[in-house]
Amino acid sequence: MTGFKFPELEQLERIIERFGDKARTQVIETIRYKEYEFPIHCVTLGSIEPDAPVLAFFGGVHGLEKIGSEVILSYMETISQLLDWDEELMARLEKSRLVFVPLVNPVGIYLGTRCNGNGVDLMRNSPIESMGATKLYSGQNLTPHLPWYRGDILNMEKEALALCRIVDQHLFNSSLSIALDLHSGFGIKDRLWFPYASRKTPFAFIAETLALKELFDRCYPHHVYKIEPMCMEYVISGDLWDYLFDDFIQRFSTDRLFLPLTLEMGSWLWLRKNPSHLFSRHGLFHPLLPHRQQRVYRRHFLLFDFLHRSILYPKNWTPLAALQKVDYTKKAKEFWYE
Repeated sequence: MTGFKFPELEQLERIIERFGDKARTQVIETIRYKEYEFPIHCVTLGSIEPDAPVLAFFGGVHGLEKIGSEVILSYMETISQLLDWDEELMARLEKSRLVFVPLVNPVGIYLGTRCNGNGVDLMRNSPIESMGATKLYSGQNLTPHLPWYRGDILNMEKEALALCRIVDQHLFNSSLSIALDLHSGFGIKDRLWFPYASRKTPFAFIAETLALKELFDRCYPHHVYKIEPMCMEYVISGDLWDYLFDDFIQRFSTDRLFLPLTLEMGSWLWLRKNPSHLFSRHGLFHPLLPHRQQRVYRRHFLLFDFLHRSILYPKNWTPLAALQKVDYTKKAKEFWYE
């Protein structure tokens, strides 16, 4: 077996080299495909205290949607430069931890496929069954030759298990953690989704999510995101974040706060401007023109910075007093579900 390089992996390794001893890096899994081996890297910055607040970034779960990986890599490049001189950022990192897994599905990114090397859609691979979903895109067990193949949900894929281990190791131990998983390909508007994807049921931190949304709306009233539960757009089986969130609640109840978010970048807007890109392998999920790629790289840094600040200074959105939580829960149900 030999290692195999592709542009995103080479960029990540250059960033890791630039971080030097400012970051901690580990290969959390090695994926074998044909005669090659593909590493999955996890890079962490900041506090080593287990209960420090954590913001984690995940990209490339669907290899075809590689813009998510590229946005994270661009952000890591920026941070590697800021750490040379930005004392305010260094002070933030003394009290918090940033976690980066930009290439969750390296074989899929290399091949330009949604699935991994086994033909499995990693975001349909957990043993979570949806309530009432019958569409093919909700997940299917017929064949890996069709999209959205779930694979063996009782023996999850190595990439999916690697993501789960990182969440368990770095986020579940913290009293406050946010995961941001970057995807593309749905609609013309950027969306921030939160659980559940498998059922139209309010999740345990619906009140805190609304409080965080209101804080974001106040600070950045012209932001570009539609913030909503994923089930409002479609319902699927096997969602990894539903699986992880249910595991978290079973183990920790609501004594800690874990908020998994999905950034779904609205790639149809890129197609509307250049419909011919639909005939390219990456055209539906990735901006092909360089100036559009650069615009997307810049577009989300404000959100990343806000989320980092929100875990450092959470008193305006969590924890909520008992009566306040009841009020926000009622308000959130009316706003999102009724």
